[in-house]
Amino acid sequence: MRAALLMLGSTLAFGLMAVAIRYATRYVPTQEVAFFRNAFGLLALLPFLLRPGSSPFRTTQLPRYFVRSLIGLASMLCAFWAIGHLPMSQAISLSYSTPLFVTIAAVLFLGEKVRARRWAAVVCGFIGVLIIVRPGAATFSPGVLVAVLAAVLSSLVAIQIKQLTRVDGADTVVFHTYVFWVPLSLVPALFGWVWPSGVAWAWLAATGVLGTLGQLLWTRALRLGEVSALTPISFMQLPLVSLLGWLLFNETLDRWTVIGAGIILAANAYIAHREAVLVRRAASEAATAGAKPGE
Repeated sequence: MRAALLMLGSTLAFGLMAVAIRYATRYVPTQEVAFFRNAFGLLALLPFLLRPGSSPFRTTQLPRYFVRSLIGLASMLCAFWAIGHLPMSQAISLSYSTPLFVTIAAVLFLGEKVRARRWAAVVCGFIGVLIIVRPGAATFSPGVLVAVLAAVLSSLVAIQIKQLTRVDGADTVVFHTYVFWVPLSLVPALFGWVWPSGVAWAWLAATGVLGTLGQLLWTRALRLGEVSALTPISFMQLPLVSLLGWLLFNETLDRWTVIGAGIILAANAYIAHREAVLVRRAASEAATAGAKPGE
């Protein structure tokens, strides 16, 4: 129950962050929103990283952190642009295609074995993406490809995080990511810099605080509960964002987005379930192999 509540809190924080991004992009360019999201996010994160007993500074992987942060920043810029310029329900729906790309990237870069049932789920998920994007249709917008690109880049980041956490702890990964993100995101922000007004500062600060809060709650939820059980809760972000988009921005929910999102979410739920089953099976086999005869 505690893990479920933490995941629900994370979902609420990320949903509200999307609203804050939409409002912030009314006042400053997308790349500037990304900079302030990282700057305020780092400030909000420091008390957790610098608590007694935490030592996130030491690492031998600084070049890999630079690459990870560069790709992550590109993904962030694409995602923020999509949230600021597409219907929020459509942007968030396409962001859920990230696990589909992660499955493919894990095969290519980590050598993971994916069997027929998970490949079938990935194919179904991509059908859902095509239903949302609808290439060739009269209503097709090239902007949706920016949201898809954000998901592709985010999948590469997920693979890099898996590789980095084999050597460094989670706090170290988070700390060095933000340390690189802040100066890297400042560079593109300077090219179109607009000094924020009073209300803009509030929305920019909200993006950083809510993003950091969502990350902290998400990692703690996954530490307590199983991915397969918690993933469906994270899907609550879509109806939340759709409702807020309707109430605050007069957005309508496109039926094709609903159908495509449903297929993507079902595929993700099955992939998460299969991964959890395989992890439990591997742990059980390892325990059996390590047991002494007669035990």
